[in-house]
Amino acid sequence: MKNLMKRHPLLVIGLLMLAPFTYAQTNFTEITPLPQVDSAGYFLQKGLTEKQNGRLLESYKNFMKALAYDENSLAINKELAIAYYNLRKYANARETYIKLVNLGEATAENYKKILDLSFQLKQKDDVLVYAGKLKEVEPNAKVAYYVGRVNYDMDNYGEAIKYLKQAIEEDPTNAQPPYLIAHSYADMMNYKLAVPYFKQAIALDTTQSYWIYELSLICYAMNNDKDALKYMLEAGEKGLRKDNDYYENLAIAYLNVGNLEKGVEMLNEILKRKPSDMNILNMIAEAYYYKGNFDKAIDYWDKILEYDKDNASSIYMIGMAYQKKGGKVNKEKGVKLCEIAIQKDPSLARYKQKKMMMGM
Repeated sequence: MKNLMKRHPLLVIGLLMLAPFTYAQTNFTEITPLPQVDSAGYFLQKGLTEKQNGRLLESYKNFMKALAYDENSLAINKELAIAYYNLRKYANARETYIKLVNLGEATAENYKKILDLSFQLKQKDDVLVYAGKLKEVEPNAKVAYYVGRVNYDMDNYGEAIKYLKQAIEEDPTNAQPPYLIAHSYADMMNYKLAVPYFKQAIALDTTQSYWIYELSLICYAMNNDKDALKYMLEAGEKGLRKDNDYYENLAIAYLNVGNLEKGVEMLNEILKRKPSDMNILNMIAEAYYYKGNFDKAIDYWDKILEYDKDNASSIYMIGMAYQKKGGKVNKEKGVKLCEIAIQKDPSLARYKQKKMMMGM
């Protein structure tokens, strides 16, 4: 052995190197390979299990992994569409339902989902398209409200009213169609036809205080002051927020039915919050003026002059109020104030000319 090593040193080294290689190779073949779990079916099943356990986000993640292995699987795409919807990823859900249709699943259920999501995402053109497709596969499908609402949003009131009337027949309990019909007529200033549909909508949904308020404004536009006041008060009772606009319109409604005290009371409520509101001060002054309480009217126009001493309109109306009070002194003072006002604003002369023509 010693001689062999001397004569063939490379052979010994080669044998020594071969020994560990052989050992490593032997151990490598003894390792058991891992199972192949990265398949579409595996992750689909895992996602279904997570879904059953109420773990929506985890189920979604597994469906996405499954899709990576089989992007055209109907089962995977169906579950993914549901997962998107449950996670409120509505745009993704809509795209996936469209994909299902394109993969051959042109079912009424899928069309209905696309229609609902297109409506929710304000995809107006697609609402009209998929309403038609749904009708093709399910002739009795109720799509009139969708089509009517989209036409209303597009200011196409003729088509809106036509389909919304159909929607009332499809679902007489839904308050939205008569409400939108009322708005369509109101937007066209056809108030007389708007009123019965407002009433119908309010009867179906008594919680909508703003609808009642809108009806009161429609009545006001029709010079139906009694009903304008009635519905405005009802809106307040039903929970409408009583902001400055509400109090102002309520005051006008009271004044229009001749209730000066309540009208001024409402306007004074606004003045507590907006003490220098020139419009409100002028409204109160005019209310007193036309009710013949000229001293009160002068007081409120004087308040306007405290904020704007050159307000020609207020000076003119104070002059008119003095003339209305009667008596030589008051009349002379009133005429002088009117002349001063006209000098500041020549356009006020038209009121003087109008008065002279009426006197003739």
